Amino acid sequence: MTIDNSRDDNRATHRVVAQHRDRYIIRNELGDCDAVLAGRYRHHVTSAEQLPAVGDWVTVATRRAAGEVLQITGLHPRRSAFRRKAVGDPTDVQIVAANVDIAIVATALPDDLNLRRSERYLTLAWESGATPIVVLTKSDLVDDPMPHVASVQSVAPGVDVFAVSTVTGLGLADLAARLSPGITAVLLGSSGVGKSTLVNALLGAEKQRTSSMRSDGGGRHTTTHRELIELPGGASIIDTPGMRELQLWSADDGLESAFDDISVLALDCRFRDCVHDTEPGCAVRAAIERGALAADRLTSWRVLRRELAYLERRQDAAAASAARNHIKSLMRSVRARLKKRD
Repeated sequence: MTIDNSRDDNRATHRVVAQHRDRYIIRNELGDCDAVLAGRYRHHVTSAEQLPAVGDWVTVATRRAAGEVLQITGLHPRRSAFRRKAVGDPTDVQIVAANVDIAIVATALPDDLNLRRSERYLTLAWESGATPIVVLTKSDLVDDPMPHVASVQSVAPGVDVFAVSTVTGLGLADLAARLSPGITAVLLGSSGVGKSTLVNALLGAEKQRTSSMRSDGGGRHTTTHRELIELPGGASIIDTPGMRELQLWSADDGLESAFDDISVLALDCRFRDCVHDTEPGCAVRAAIERGALAADRLTSWRVLRRELAYLERRQDAAAASAARNHIKSLMRSVRARLKKRD
């Protein structure tokens, strides 16, 4: 998807590194500067998905009066995007980060670890087009992080899981090795899991504002906006605020990847459209009966599948309503013109 309404051929390409309401910070080889959407661009926007997000590459009109803020005139096609349902609106989407290669799902030990929530993050991460990684932060607060690593691995087929500690340095070198030059990662997770502290550790500097831990070992939310940060090794990482709500948007492929263990078993089901409920010859239920698959995995798969089906119905209904309203508007316009002729 590309929107470019500029008639000015004197343009430059920039990357969005932060957003503050209707203002953006964009970066090129000369540094960072402020920008806003050009009027012609904004006029053609019909959904939030068409607005620039942190990580996007944009075209900017370079001809401007002295002191005038740069105007964004075009959005380059995204190679990947982490999407979620917009909070409070089942028919619109929010782009959390764009053009990312790695989605780092951070969860803090010991009390923040939630396998069902991890499955949800991984579903959206796979759907985004990025490669997910799970990072278990604050590993110094448990005697042995490896049982927790194994627990996450049981619901994250094909995903690397790292136990890290910014206090002891555990796992930081292994994580940094995955962030090779040119890679863009997005850091996702709940409030207080230590995302900004982890960014500071990877930077080797106290750039991101953090707060001290609570008495129970939990963190305090400090990040208030998404920001793309360049790491010393040539990679970039997008720090994000904690997500209080993480609902799916469209993730059929992501669901299949996140639940690859179920997808593989389903190949042996008697019926190709088996939903692993009461159908005879279901290989997935057979795996649960013999202990090869945890029953919770199938339950979680069903919950997310139902959620996707519900969202699809709502989105289809909204699209149909918008189409009807558009036709009505056209007909009113036609009738008005015919009336003027009479």
